[in-house]
Amino acid sequence: MKTLLPTSTAGSLPKPAWLAQPEALWSPWKLQGEELVDGKHDALRVSLQEQQQAGIDIVSDGEQTRQHFVTTFIEHLSGVDFENRKTVKIRNRYEASVPTVVAAVARPKPVFVDDARFLRKQTKQPIKWALPGPMTMIDTLYDDHYKSREKLAWEFAKLLNQEAKDLEAAGVDIIQFDEPAFNVFFDEVNEWGVACLERAIEGLKCETAVHICYGYGIKANTDWKKTLGSEWRQYETVFPKLQKSNIDIISLECHGSRVPVELLELIRGKKVMVGAIDVATNTIETPEEVASTLREALKFVDADKLYPCTNCGMAPLSRVVARKKLSALNAGAQIVRKELLA
Repeated sequence: MKTLLPTSTAGSLPKPAWLAQPEALWSPWKLQGEELVDGKHDALRVSLQEQQQAGIDIVSDGEQTRQHFVTTFIEHLSGVDFENRKTVKIRNRYEASVPTVVAAVARPKPVFVDDARFLRKQTKQPIKWALPGPMTMIDTLYDDHYKSREKLAWEFAKLLNQEAKDLEAAGVDIIQFDEPAFNVFFDEVNEWGVACLERAIEGLKCETAVHICYGYGIKANTDWKKTLGSEWRQYETVFPKLQKSNIDIISLECHGSRVPVELLELIRGKKVMVGAIDVATNTIETPEEVASTLREALKFVDADKLYPCTNCGMAPLSRVVARKKLSALNAGAQIVRKELLA
């Protein structure tokens, strides 16, 4: 029987301290060579077990084998020079030193497929795999070749589609594309961003998702959120186009944010991963707080289409906090499940 309100995470989970520096993004690996390969697989197993113990229904790799949700994919492409770095402003918010596109981009071989196969062997539960979306990829690079954000995004969409097809063949049930850039570049999203995303999912038979959030709980993001006023209505600009798209699931941020929940009406008919866990705070939600967020969402999302989730990735949090937040997500979902089945 299909689980009602199946829980999942948006993506990243904290890495063990023996693998990488905790509570940091872009944290360097502490192991090398074969030890690093083994260490990543061990971390993936631990992450899976922590999700299972917390009662998460749709599990993931917790992004244990990658340093960053965007750059790790880009590192495996040709045409990108990581030595020749430039400083750019990411999502109009914070500066970062990023690699440069110096020639036509290509994907010489699969990037995450071995890791996905490894995860598939560890569990019979549905698994979700996150990839960076085309628009978020172009926003994390300096382009010295195509000289066009749109052209580069279409090239990335083709490469992502190749990777997604290989992940599907490896047994992944849901492929998610992370597109925080959809909350910033509204004109581009509507002109070509959603179309690019549809190119990335072309021909897939597994379920597809797009994750659009307000970012990790890092200072640049929390400072930006303070400028957004009493209501965060960014979703209003992109939801109508996404509602008409071929994407199956839309993953978004609800709890602890100022997103008016009625905006969910704009994607009525889609499956929705409702962020019911705030990743920008160490405060652990109570099961009742999670349940309250889900009940509000149920006014605009049919129960068989609602997937309780985290607002965003949890890499910058401590493992203890992340574990407790996942347990709260499960407990809150159970409360609402019982109410729906009563």
